[in-house]
Amino acid sequence: MTGAPTFEGSTGTWEVVIGLEIHAQVTSQSKLFSGAATGFGAEPNTQVSLVDAAMPGMLPVINEYCVEQAVRTGLGLKAQINLRSVFDRKNYFYPDLPQGYQISQFSDPIVGEGTIYLDMPDGSQRAIGIERLHLEQDAGKSLHDQSPTQTYVDLNRSGVALMEIVSKPDLRSAEEAGLYVRKVRTILRYLGTCDGNMDQGSMRCDVNVSVRHPGDELGTRAEVKNINSVRFVHQAIEFETRRQIEEIEGGGTVALETRRFDPKDGVTHPMRSKEEAHDYRYFPDPDLLPLVFTQGFVNTIKDSLPELPDEKKARFESEYGISAANAGVLVAERAKGDFFEALVASASDKSGKPASEIGQDCANILISDLFGILNKQGLSIDQSPIDHRSLAGLQALKLDGTISGRIAKEVFVEMLESGKQAEDIVEEQGLRQVSDTGEIDSIIDKIIADSPKQLAGYKAGKENLFGYFVGQVMKATGGKANPQVVNELLKKKL
Repeated sequence: MTGAPTFEGSTGTWEVVIGLEIHAQVTSQSKLFSGAATGFGAEPNTQVSLVDAAMPGMLPVINEYCVEQAVRTGLGLKAQINLRSVFDRKNYFYPDLPQGYQISQFSDPIVGEGTIYLDMPDGSQRAIGIERLHLEQDAGKSLHDQSPTQTYVDLNRSGVALMEIVSKPDLRSAEEAGLYVRKVRTILRYLGTCDGNMDQGSMRCDVNVSVRHPGDELGTRAEVKNINSVRFVHQAIEFETRRQIEEIEGGGTVALETRRFDPKDGVTHPMRSKEEAHDYRYFPDPDLLPLVFTQGFVNTIKDSLPELPDEKKARFESEYGISAANAGVLVAERAKGDFFEALVASASDKSGKPASEIGQDCANILISDLFGILNKQGLSIDQSPIDHRSLAGLQALKLDGTISGRIAKEVFVEMLESGKQAEDIVEEQGLRQVSDTGEIDSIIDKIIADSPKQLAGYKAGKENLFGYFVGQVMKATGGKANPQVVNELLKKKL
């Protein structure tokens, strides 16, 4: 585990303390307490039932699938599943909250404590505690840009099922917070319980930030609401850290308040003060019975879980012999990990080499070449112009010595541009690697004869000139000479 990073202020060393509340929309075709649809992008107020609009006499009915999704998420977070949980009414007024209260969970949430492990850049891990996960319904949305004098309300989101995942105040930097958000999003996507699309609002964060001198009690926190990108999480934390330190060092105090983040200028602004944190007059919702599970119900869901990122990463390292850093990149998205495994299996079949020998090579071409192209073009791995079978064909040509690594990169680019198979490109352009020792031998003899100064320098101890001779041979063969053969013959000749 790594130590906590600190912020250097003008009067000493400060430590930033961060806790995150992630609001993740449950992947479900209907809402938490009604049968209304949940599709993104629908026309305003077209996905609203009488329950969502809080019409008199309408009673909520729990969506069993949303409950299963919450339990599934809790298991994926390695957290305690509470066999009994209670829905509460959280009372507050907001224009787009039709009931005047939100159905949520307070003292008895569906999921208790858990732990997430962050892979740090230096190769170490940081354990971040999960305080709880509870189910709640979303509010509607106020629209301020439809009229110069009025605010409109869209209730499409009203009643949508949310999982609020609350971390312990274990994060100590904006970078750690970013890693945490990405890790939670990855787990949710593996589980299929939330799509994690922050730009669409299906996952968003409230960030709690405070500062203190290391070892002191926790400082007064500010809560920054509804941040919808990892980059904005970074910016909000960095701004709040500076703002609070400057406030204290200037002789003031940090107010307990809720703030909003302005992505245009990267700063936070006050929204409302908090005399007492979360004074919402919670009480059990009289319209909903407690949720009571059997352990068998939980075990059935547990048995259906997919292989999760941490386990997949460890398996990739041991089974395919790839580095921890590369494994981390490959498991960050489930589709990328699946593509990698399909590539290795296909390349192994074509080349006859075991997966453990070619895993690192396959990881390299994905991470260094394909992923870079996809990022530039804004494409997902599912939209790759080269499928795993075509890429395996290229790998097989390189692995069996038909083409060199340098030629393989050129063929890769040609595959992207033309859509042709690697084998066809190699044949059409005559790119097969020269491994004929007799042909290479004669080329080496000529280069040595034409390079008396370099030969004398090499014999005098300038061993770096070996690279000069290798380069000349590769140049003479148009890069087609087998590097291993070239090196072996040159060493004998020189």
